Amino acid sequence: QVQLVESGGGLVQAGGSLRLSCAASGRTVSTYSMGWFRQAPGKEREFVAAISTWGGRTTYADSVKGRFTISKDNAKNTLFLQMNDLIPDDTAVYYCAARQALVADTTPSRYDYWGQGTQVTVSS
Repeated sequence: QVQLVESGGGLVQAGGSLRLSCAASGRTVSTYSMGWFRQAPGKEREFVAAISTWGGRTTYADSVKGRFTISKDNAKNTLFLQMNDLIPDDTAVYYCAARQALVADTTPSRYDYWGQGTQVTVSS
């Protein structure tokens, strides 16, 4: 089992950047594929980005492609999401998740463990 704790959210102006972190404990993240999801008020949780166990394969939602970068530091047991050129539509609670599989997935129900979320607010 793995426990996940997100950090790094906050309030930023449009065009700014934030870097989210997801610290894992209990098991090493090298054995999990991981993802970032987000949920805005009144909307369903949606996929943002995912990375395979070995970090060699990444997948992004079209809405963030070219602006966000997911990475994983297995030695530090931490997942990251670098978010650049933020826009107001990026405002949401961001969650990291872990999945006991080699390849990541874009479907929230296919993830086994979730963090508590961190709020990201982008002002116009």
